[in-house]
Amino acid sequence: MEKTYQPQKTEKNIYRLWEKKDYFKPQGIKGKEPFVITLPPPNVTGKLHLGHAMYVLEDIMVRYHRMLGEPTLWLPGFDHASIIVEHLVSKQLKKEGKNKKKLGREKFLKEAQKFALESKKTIKNQLKSMGFSLDWSKEAYTLDEKRSQAVKEAFSRLYEKGLIYQGKRIINWCSRCQTALSDLENDYQEEKGQLYYIKYGPFTLATVRPETKFGDTAVAVHPKDKRYQKWIGKEFTYQSLVGPKRMKVVADEVVDPQFGTGVVKVTPGHDPNDFEIGQRHHLKTINVINQKGCLTKIAGRFAGLTVAEARKRVVAELKEKGDLVKTEEIIHAVGHCQRCGMITEPLISKQWFIKTKPLAKEAIKAVKEEKIKIIPKRFEKTYFNWLENIRDWCISRQLWWGHPIPLKNETDILDTWFSSGLWPFSTLGWPKKTQDYQNFYPTTMRETGYDILFFWIAREIMLGLFLTKKVPYKNIYLHGLVRDKHGQKMSKSKGNVLDPLSLTAKHGTDALRMALVVGNAPGNDISLAEEKIKAYRNFANKVWNASRFILDKPKTIIKKSNHPDDQKLEKAIQKTIKKVNSFMKRYRFDLAADEIYHFFWHTFCDKYIEQSKDRFKEAQTTLTETLKTLLKLLHPFMPFLTETLWQIGKEKQPKFFKEEALIIAPWPKQK
Repeated sequence: MEKTYQPQKTEKNIYRLWEKKDYFKPQGIKGKEPFVITLPPPNVTGKLHLGHAMYVLEDIMVRYHRMLGEPTLWLPGFDHASIIVEHLVSKQLKKEGKNKKKLGREKFLKEAQKFALESKKTIKNQLKSMGFSLDWSKEAYTLDEKRSQAVKEAFSRLYEKGLIYQGKRIINWCSRCQTALSDLENDYQEEKGQLYYIKYGPFTLATVRPETKFGDTAVAVHPKDKRYQKWIGKEFTYQSLVGPKRMKVVADEVVDPQFGTGVVKVTPGHDPNDFEIGQRHHLKTINVINQKGCLTKIAGRFAGLTVAEARKRVVAELKEKGDLVKTEEIIHAVGHCQRCGMITEPLISKQWFIKTKPLAKEAIKAVKEEKIKIIPKRFEKTYFNWLENIRDWCISRQLWWGHPIPLKNETDILDTWFSSGLWPFSTLGWPKKTQDYQNFYPTTMRETGYDILFFWIAREIMLGLFLTKKVPYKNIYLHGLVRDKHGQKMSKSKGNVLDPLSLTAKHGTDALRMALVVGNAPGNDISLAEEKIKAYRNFANKVWNASRFILDKPKTIIKKSNHPDDQKLEKAIQKTIKKVNSFMKRYRFDLAADEIYHFFWHTFCDKYIEQSKDRFKEAQTTLTETLKTLLKLLHPFMPFLTETLWQIGKEKQPKFFKEEALIIAPWPKQK
């Protein structure tokens, strides 16, 4: 054995061994309940990032359950990511002096298809390089033929039940991408802004958007605000920048009496809350911003200006008129297109929607009745809060790349989240009752970041319950975001982004895996620095050197000794197995990994191996059996290193390392 562990020399060979022998396919003991995860499909947009590296948590679960002898399926796949791919391909065409419209739909879709397939191939290789034990024979893609059939069937069933309709409602709009966006694609970022206090007839009110005042149809106050009781239900006329305007005063509980002066302007065409107020009080809706992000003719002399230009001009004229009372600096959340970065506009638009309230009711019930468990439990509150206040889901997009809405004369495509909402069952063959569907559905686990609990998970549950009459999975495990060593969000602009693939090339895959797991409690954000990864590279070398010390010696004694140190070690390893099992069952992989780390380094290496050096032949059996147990415990966390050592053990000590591969060896039993 070499003096130090060289992961770059062994990792690819080990993965080839696992694949060649079909170890990733469900096997296990007949009669045991299967353990099933469908991989949250990465977008086909280039390459993996650290968020994808968190799939390591799923690989830990899968390897653990496989070693328990359960039929285990981790089903891989990819998401076509309509708006992202469309944006990236359009960006590439622009560099080549071309554009989407000139190219035409057919040629553009060919370019998108080429881009997506190349990305898919790259990401697949990267997933393999991370050691993820996915059953590639069942690979799925949200835009392949089987998933397309599932999308058509799901749309048809929802439409027939009256749960899909077309209507004019407020949506998020990107004026650069020229499409409606889902809530998830509308990325809210905290920015410095101005709160403008302006005279409004008999009132002074505060607003961050004075440029939308041409679309105001009322002012609103809280029904219990004593300051404005006499005005509720009355009308007034005031002199606006484009002439006299008649305005109604309405009372609505959504108004915060503590915000500004407790009076807000109501612009139903350009604010989701105002739209709801407008619906409740039967107010007129006026479009003052068009789909190009410019003011409409309703704004008079301000028509044609962009939102930013109009704001400056309106504020200047309000000041000149004497209607600008004061301004305050504030920090507020502003929506941006997640793909191109453009500030989004809430607009009234004719789109296709899903009525979500009937679906949400069943999704709430499933968690309340514990048919689905959320880990950690505290996120139930977020889940219930979103579903209890859910708005209808806009599912149409004005794009070309994606699933066409399956109705005649429709040129729009479906929101990507519609097809990914079917993922737990479409990947298993639904709507057909395939063998996989019957064997593996409902699945066991959905593991993903807490930030998409309601955007994706809630939709999977709603659609799953409606279309299959079953929960899509029994458990939801939520991990946090990976942040830098100072707890800051990683971003290219900050220069603090860590690339998982360059880190694994440098320090080995297992070192990164351990760094992502230790200290990573369910639902909490994790800080990651290269120093932490280096520390686990050193641990990998420690494991290697201890194994080399034990395995490189010729085997002379098989019988166990009764030496007190040997008996003490056996008791200690049994205690560790018990602790690790307890942590694994409670999904505390962070604590399990830490327990194994400390036992291996401090108890096994620093104490026991050092103590046994003078009597190696007598202790050899205990040393080898303990090493074998520790490799099994460590395998879900550091699969490449442990499998490499297992294969060496098979060659050097075949009487101990009997299973042909560690990946299918039985999990250590408690005595």
